[in-house]
Amino acid sequence: MLGAAAVTGVVAAASVPLDRPGVGWMVTGLAGTAALLTVSRRLRPLWTAATVALLGVGTFRAAGWLFALCLLTALVTASLAVVRGRSVPALLAAAHAVPVAALRALPWTAGGVAALARARQGSSSVRTGAAVGVSALLLVVFGGLFASADAAFAELAGRVLPDLAVPTIFRWVFVFGGTAAGLLGAAYLLAAPPDLAGLERPAKARVHRLEWTLPLTVLNAVFAVFVAVQLTVLFGGAKHVLSTAGLTFAEYARRGFWQLLVVTALTLGVLALGARWAPQERRADRILVRALLGTLAGLCLVIVASALYRMHTYEEAYGFTRLRVLVSVCELWLGAILVMVLVAVVRLRASWLPQAVVGSAVAALIGLAALNPDHFIADRNVTRYEQTEKIDVAYLSGLSADAAPALDRLPAPLRGCALGNVSDDLAEDHDWRQWNLARSRARAVLEDLPAESYPWPEACGPARYYW
Repeated sequence: MLGAAAVTGVVAAASVPLDRPGVGWMVTGLAGTAALLTVSRRLRPLWTAATVALLGVGTFRAAGWLFALCLLTALVTASLAVVRGRSVPALLAAAHAVPVAALRALPWTAGGVAALARARQGSSSVRTGAAVGVSALLLVVFGGLFASADAAFAELAGRVLPDLAVPTIFRWVFVFGGTAAGLLGAAYLLAAPPDLAGLERPAKARVHRLEWTLPLTVLNAVFAVFVAVQLTVLFGGAKHVLSTAGLTFAEYARRGFWQLLVVTALTLGVLALGARWAPQERRADRILVRALLGTLAGLCLVIVASALYRMHTYEEAYGFTRLRVLVSVCELWLGAILVMVLVAVVRLRASWLPQAVVGSAVAALIGLAALNPDHFIADRNVTRYEQTEKIDVAYLSGLSADAAPALDRLPAPLRGCALGNVSDDLAEDHDWRQWNLARSRARAVLEDLPAESYPWPEACGPARYYW
């Protein structure tokens, strides 16, 4: 495994572009997966595929904020691919198992290296290592001489290898060390899986019937009243809001969305606590669990629908932004969890639910990447401009190269304002590690625009979107 970890570390050091999404991230993910598969076949296939898919987002999408979310999630799914966990405590322990194991694997690796050296004493391994070192030295010396002697060769070498400056070497060492340590930690966990059995045992402590039915009955009553009001708003529309709240429909929508988002999240906590503490030994208790928890989850689904309707109304009135799209996706994800909770309440079996919740979060993020949010935001705002002639071009200019095809629909000089930052970002691409499909498409769009088409920042004005 030591050799596989070293090779993968070299691949990562040569491939990963730390400053932006690019194909190098997926190359490293595939190399790491292959390295672990050479050691053990016990990788969990779904979590492994999710990890590679999340890293692969950097090959197709240019939005840095989106890829940062994918990269952080990939670290979690990579740990879950190695360590098995079903309950919430076990999943929390498994999610950060690989970083912790990377430290614990150091003495394990050192012992393995020492044992291997003793076993192969007198073999040709030392000579092979020396041959590799001499080959690398000859490559550097003669490659450098040829590069200095011929401009064409120097250009080719520059595309294959970056400049050997101090920051580049530091980045190589950092990426190599982090990648190799992570793989060794994963191999350590595969060789000696942690015992999470104590975290998997269900708790047996319960409360008396009145202690949980009374609070949930009161909460269901409050939810029922609020849902009745929301149904009136949903079917009454803007006229009802104007006549009762004294607000425009868009103001009303914005005013309550965040509160409803918090209500949804808190309700999930209440449902979890209710399922945890409510007794289920007797038939009457099981009926009450299904009735009270199922009713609460069903009412909360109406609140999710109300929150999404509010956000949709606000977006149609004031335009789309990253934050608005992101919180809408989060609300949809919470609604999906509520549906899964309803299924678990009806079946009175929830052992599958923690993994399903994490899996749904990963699926939601991959779905967001498939939506191409920056392009979606630009497309909807350009369509809104075509209908109303209202647009915040300064905000749109901050979107990534994903948005370039949609922004190209704007008339001049708005198009130049919107695409100015994209043009500057594309100028920083240097080699294959940073190749990205979205930036490639954006480059094709910008080829038709003359340099004087970019009046940014004087003619574009400040952004007006705040959330």
